[in-house]
Formats: sequence, C-alpha cells, structure tokens
Amino acid sequence: MNFFKNSFRSVGESLGLKVELFEDRLVVCAPMWKRALSTDSTFCDALVACGILTQKQMEHAARRYRLGASKSRGVIFWQIDHEERIHNGKIMYYRDDCHRDKEHKPTWVSYLLQKRHRFPDNPPCSHTLFGLHLLPSNSPLGPGPFRRFSQKLTSGARPRCAVVEAEKTAVILSEMYPQYLWLATGGLGETQPEKFRPLRGCEVILFPDTDPDGIAFKRWTDAAAEVNRQLWWEGCPKICVSDLLERCATQEQKRRKIDLADFYLETVCQTD
Repeated sequence: MNFFKNSFRSVGESLGLKVELFEDRLVVCAPMWKRALSTDSTFCDALVACGILTQKQMEHAARRYRLGASKSRGVIFWQIDHEERIHNGKIMYYRDDCHRDKEHKPTWVSYLLQKRHRFPDNPPCSHTLFGLHLLPSNSPLGPGPFRRFSQKLTSGARPRCAVVEAEKTAVILSEMYPQYLWLATGGLGETQPEKFRPLRGCEVILFPDTDPDGIAFKRWTDAAAEVNRQLWWEGCPKICVSDLLERCATQEQKRRKIDLADFYLETVCQTD
C-alpha cells in the first residue's frame, strides 16, 4: 500500500494534483476539476439546442456544478464532497435530444488515471452524492458564486435538499427550482446511508424515477427509512420520499421510466 501511495502521489504531483487516501479510498483535491472545467460537451450543447436551458442558464449551471469536458466532448460530472475532496468523475455522452448516448458507456476518471499510469493494487475509489460541494461546509470556499449560493440557500432556514437519480436531472432542475439544492445519487442503488451523513440537519426529499412496477419508489422509500433509523440522523428532519411521479405519471411515462426532469419537460412545460 505504501508503494501505491507514493507512486500515486508522485504522478499526481507531476500532473499538478493533490492525491490523498481518505478512509482507504482514493480522493483527489482541487484543482483537478478546474483543468477540465468546460461547457464544450455534448451534454451542454444539447441542453441549449433542445431549448431545455438558455445559454445563460446552461453556463450558470455548469459553473455551479463544475461540469467538465473530456477530449471527446463527454461531460464530466465531478463528485466533489462538502470538504472539497474529489471522489471521482463520471464521463457521460449525450445525443442531440439530450438523452444519454448508450453507445458510449459511462467511464470513471479514476479508471482512466489508473489505466494510464498502471497503478498497482488499486484501492477502490469512494463515491459521494453529485452536487455535495454546494452544501454549506466548514471548508472556506472564498468569495464567488459557490459561497453566495450557499449563503442564499441557508439564509433563515435549514438547507433544503432535493435528491434525484441522474446528474442531468439535478443540473436541469437547479435552474427551474433554485430554492432547492439539487443532488444526484448517480444510480438507482447508490443510496447507501453513509452518503447522506453530510446532509445531517438539512431538510431532505427524495425524488425517485418511476417505473411500471414501482420498484424505484419502493427501493428509495426503504433507503430513506434506513437513513432515518441511523443514530447519527437522530434529531434531524425525517427524510421524505415524493410520490409525485407515482401519482401523476401516465402508464406510458412509467413504461419509459421517466424521472422528474422528464416529467417537468413533458408535462409542466407543455401546459405553460
């Protein structure tokens, strides 16, 4: 393990990165995300081309969530925690209609770094909620949009966090409903209790995707109950699970397994 730590840090220093082992898992400290910060991705292009966000909204959301871009124009959704540690980055590709390009499988930045530099005995990389860096924390962010957003979010009230599955959904809805801090798990099963520990003291509501059998709703309801039972959650507001999609989505929408952003774009926007 010592050999690995020294090798990884040596490579990190040559790349201008600070690499640490946090709870026996790899994390990378800033400024790694700054090097890839960009709106030159298929995702950002599609958001504007489809009329989902204006150019100004897209750029605002990209800065807030620190979106990056790979050389092949995949978007990088960085997983940065509330103490500015980068746990990983997910590279994804989108079609012109802003739906995921399934011909390109998602790739993790950690995998590419490990593959490129051939690290031995790789420890697993940790994962955290997408958007967690926007949570008010003890880490000084200094002046700028991130600190101003945190101050606005918490002025006179508990932070209100809305958790969805897809990073895309969090980015879109952050511009539609800025009164919430939009976070994403990055997957149906990525709801391990420890990921919610930084949200202690916040008002949290989960918005699971929908499906014909209500599987996602049940799994997230069980996950919320598990977090609510944790000793470290004692005294915090009870995590709620929204049944909006279960009540309001059509059977055709449930068959397509839409999420909250899909519902907003297909239903709310159509009636405005």
